[in-house]
Amino acid sequence: MRFHRAAVCAFLTIVLAAFANLASAETIVVRAGRMLDVEQGRYLTDRAIRIEDGRIASITPWTAGPRGSGRLVDWSAYTVLPGLIDLHTHLIGEISSADVAAPLSSSAARDALIGAAHARATLAAGFTTVRDVGTYRALVDVALRNAIYAGQVQGPRMYVAGAYVTVTNGGGEVTGLAPGVVVPDEMRRGVANNAAEVRSRVREILAGGADFIKVIATGAVFAPGTTPSAPEYTEAEIRAAVEEAAKAGTFVAAHAHGTEGIKNAVRAGVRTVEHASYLDDEGIALMVRHGTWLVADIYNGDYTEEVGSRDGWSEEILHKNRETTEIQRAGFEKAVRAGVRIGFGTDAGIFPHGDNARQFAYMVKHGMTPLGAIRSATIDAAASLGRSQELGSIAPGKFADLIAVQGDPLEDIDRLRHVSGVIKQGLLIHHGGSR
Repeated sequence: MRFHRAAVCAFLTIVLAAFANLASAETIVVRAGRMLDVEQGRYLTDRAIRIEDGRIASITPWTAGPRGSGRLVDWSAYTVLPGLIDLHTHLIGEISSADVAAPLSSSAARDALIGAAHARATLAAGFTTVRDVGTYRALVDVALRNAIYAGQVQGPRMYVAGAYVTVTNGGGEVTGLAPGVVVPDEMRRGVANNAAEVRSRVREILAGGADFIKVIATGAVFAPGTTPSAPEYTEAEIRAAVEEAAKAGTFVAAHAHGTEGIKNAVRAGVRTVEHASYLDDEGIALMVRHGTWLVADIYNGDYTEEVGSRDGWSEEILHKNRETTEIQRAGFEKAVRAGVRIGFGTDAGIFPHGDNARQFAYMVKHGMTPLGAIRSATIDAAASLGRSQELGSIAPGKFADLIAVQGDPLEDIDRLRHVSGVIKQGLLIHHGGSR
């Protein structure tokens, strides 16, 4: 009977995926008034972007003559860009609040349903791909990713971490609870306190369906009782995770605020360093030498200060946020000048999903050009994922992920906060005009 039920579920998943693929198989011709070529850093005007089977088939100058079969999406009044990529999101469960015990009062099913709403908001905002970098309840992100893939839920393409690899009572645990409160095992699946345990947890998380591994290398701003500047794993322990991930053909992203933790992570071979609040000159030089990507959430400190102060968040969290926000931005500026590879990542889930593009203006304020900031969320983000052949630019053969905005985002980067049209893998999500 168990086998029969599993077979039925597998069959239904295949059927639902088939329906989703049928929707993306529609032939579409997008008339782009202006198309941003992020690879060359220039606009192409009045282009016809032909989409077949969810991929870009051709890009040609627009002509009013016969186009052949295909639905016309008239974005002649818009600037068309590649779908955006956010490398640091947390779609699962509620956004952050003053209640540190809130995750315990939910359930896996509720967290997934909330995640579905967050996924819709993220996609509508023009983010067609996200890297979701951890959830307290292990593998709920895998379930949401699979539901999106099968067409059951509308949302961005997801690459997921499955769970946090963290020390006991570390930055990836639910901490700050009253004495005697027990955290369920499903929220401690990644807890590991030495290299051997790290290897075991990595294997288990990847076997559960995760796409990559997230290691919590230092304490965290939002984990009571932990210190962001303090390392929680040694270089050897992080390397154990990197080696096990590499055996499965994937990589490690390291949450690392503190100076020593950043360097441990880079020397251990992680693909990306998240946050990097206390990044110093030596750390920057190491990142350049190793080709490590920096994914720094330089907007959300302002949100945390404003909303946290208003809503009575703990003084510990507010103090850690104030201590890290400006020093993180100063380090980001130095990293940009030094040529560190930058990936766009916001930590959406601290602030409401759908406002991810607010960070672009902060990146420009702190040293990036508008084109550089856009590249960090398109072609450069795709490279950090190892998906340059499929994602990140508008080019024949790549997935047809497109967004339309009014005006010129190279002149006013905040234009990206107001997306008028979205196409994900050839499926029209919403649009400025079509017929």
